[in-house]
Amino acid sequence: MSDEDNDEEREVPLGSALDALGITGTLDDGELVAGAIVLMKVLQEDGSTRLSMSYSEGLGWIERAGMLRIAEAMETGVMQPQAPGSEG
Repeated sequence: MSDEDNDEEREVPLGSALDALGITGTLDDGELVAGAIVLMKVLQEDGSTRLSMSYSEGLGWIERAGMLRIAEAMETGVMQPQAPGSEG
C-alpha cells in the first residue's frame, strides 16, 4: 500500500457501523465492558476486501493477544465459555 493510499484512510467511530451489522453482546446487570477488539472485513470501493483491527484505548499488546487467542479457542470449540464462578 502506498503512502497516498494511507492518506485516504481515516479513523471513524464504529458504533453505528457495528449496530448496522446487528452485533450484540451479553452483559449482565452491573457488568461493564472493560476493553474491546474489533476485527473488520472491509469492502473497499474497488470491490476488494481487507482486514482491519481496532481496539479500545488502554489495552496493552499482551491483553490484545490473549483476547484474540481466547476468541480463537472459543470459535473453534477448543474452549467453551463458562459462567463466572462455575467449576471448570
